[in-house]
Amino acid sequence: MSMTERLDARAERSALIEESILPIRAAQRPIGALGYAWIWVGIAVIIATYSLGATGIQGGFGLGTVALTILLANLAIGAFMLLTADIGTEHGISFAVYLRAPFGIHGTHLPAVSRGLVAAMWFGIQTYLGALALNGIGEYFLGFSNWFLWYAAFAAVQVANTMLGIRSVERLAALAAPAIIAISVWMYFTLEGIAETKGLNIWTFRAEGQASLIVLFIANMSFWSTMAIDIPNLTRFVHTRTGTRSFLERNRSIFLAQLVALPATQAMIAGIGAISFIATGNWNPVEVIQGDAQGLALLALLVLVVLAQWSTNNSANLIPAALTFVNLAPRVISYRGGVALAGVVGTLCFPWQILDNLFMFLGYYGAFLSAIGGIMVADYHAIRRRRVNVPALFDLHGQYRYFSGVNPAGMVAWLVAGGIAAWWSAYAFVIGFPLGFLLYLFLMRTWVLPQYRQEELADRTGDDFLAASVGMDWVHVAGGRFVRKPCGAA
Repeated sequence: MSMTERLDARAERSALIEESILPIRAAQRPIGALGYAWIWVGIAVIIATYSLGATGIQGGFGLGTVALTILLANLAIGAFMLLTADIGTEHGISFAVYLRAPFGIHGTHLPAVSRGLVAAMWFGIQTYLGALALNGIGEYFLGFSNWFLWYAAFAAVQVANTMLGIRSVERLAALAAPAIIAISVWMYFTLEGIAETKGLNIWTFRAEGQASLIVLFIANMSFWSTMAIDIPNLTRFVHTRTGTRSFLERNRSIFLAQLVALPATQAMIAGIGAISFIATGNWNPVEVIQGDAQGLALLALLVLVVLAQWSTNNSANLIPAALTFVNLAPRVISYRGGVALAGVVGTLCFPWQILDNLFMFLGYYGAFLSAIGGIMVADYHAIRRRRVNVPALFDLHGQYRYFSGVNPAGMVAWLVAGGIAAWWSAYAFVIGFPLGFLLYLFLMRTWVLPQYRQEELADRTGDDFLAASVGMDWVHVAGGRFVRKPCGAA
């Protein structure tokens, strides 16, 4: 083989590789259980969450019933996240890279980038809401008003912060989360006081609507279908107990976040939206309190908005979007380039237009993303039994090439299940997830697996394709070559 041929072969082997999407070794995971929980407190505080609580009140339910329904819905989605989170804790790989297994090394791009674009759009929405709050601060304290200038500046600051990496994101969350909780408690008592002046008891108030608790429950599950599928992007950075086959032991650092921080915070924020609606007829407490607040009270309120948008954008929007863009073109797009691209796409997506049709937006993309979730769980747990041929995920001609780089089972299951779920978008998650799971399982076993050999299925009880649970790391050596090393080894 000539020098030119060797260089071409090496370039081909590295065509699917970029440092930010390589497996993270167990010793290089910096986030502890509390840090991960703080990240989830920040993620869960989204302005749109307030409207979920108000929707329940409008449907004729009491505040306690609404808060409990939202708590249980988020507990359910948090439990589901544990299934996909294990991809990150066990193998240290990102969402988009893992999708190369159920969708193929080229097929991954359509579902992964669709999630990336949604994340970028959410970045734009959150940035716009934060910019309005910053403009309110500037207008009240400085006599200066230009929301678009704040919009551009706030976007740039968030992008720069996320470019610094996961430790920077964790530090912001540790600062923002306690402040968000404290200000939210203040908002609760402020809104309760407004209700009392009008002779309203927030706990006994009933509207005349006739909604369904099931619909409210499912809507709250669909709300987090995005994070439910790409949660490996974060859990690959969370402390993992290695050398244990116990799912509970290996993943214990993520339980506090996904089973406590997410449900409790989401229920609290939605409850505040419900109280705001009871007291004033407006689900947005920021608008309600801003109308009367002055001085430090106004500043505290607007700081809550800014911190909420910022802490959510870093971990829930910019990082997922950036990694899907890196996965699209690893030779061209670095992690920082991916973050910058996500920021540009999100900033230019006219988020104020999306906000006018927010729940239609949520319903349709939630349908297709829930189907991806079902496919991921079927592939990782039911078919591969957590065993993944990680080196082949980075091999252009390996087992995940399938048919010209596309796994037809994944594509067909995704489009059919997502399309049917979108048709009944109010029930998107409970349709898309199980249908995606079953369709993919059927198509893989009857169509794809008989034609395309998967090495990790040859010995379903062996350890060669496990990582953290058997005390091993996947390590990229050079030129697209990988080895397994004991955790902690040089």
